[in-house]
Amino acid sequence: MTYENKKRAFVPPLTIERDMSPSEQSNTGEDDGLETSVDQAIAACGGDMRSTIRALIVANEYLESEVGELMKAVSHAYARGRFHSYSG
Repeated sequence: MTYENKKRAFVPPLTIERDMSPSEQSNTGEDDGLETSVDQAIAACGGDMRSTIRALIVANEYLESEVGELMKAVSHAYARGRFHSYSG
């Protein structure tokens, strides 16, 4: 799917009404941002849960590889004396 097709396929997040248990109701203040992000991720994938999970796994793998590269760069800089640790 091209970028243009993805832009056209984007659907704004849906608000799903459902009954919540008392424990879920007490957590809604903290989870509003998370729930909104979940809804946006699902909507970006056209409501397909498998596509959403696949996209999140790919994004996570990318971020893990970036962290690995940054850790190597810091490690090399430290070994060459270009990076000084904080000693209080």
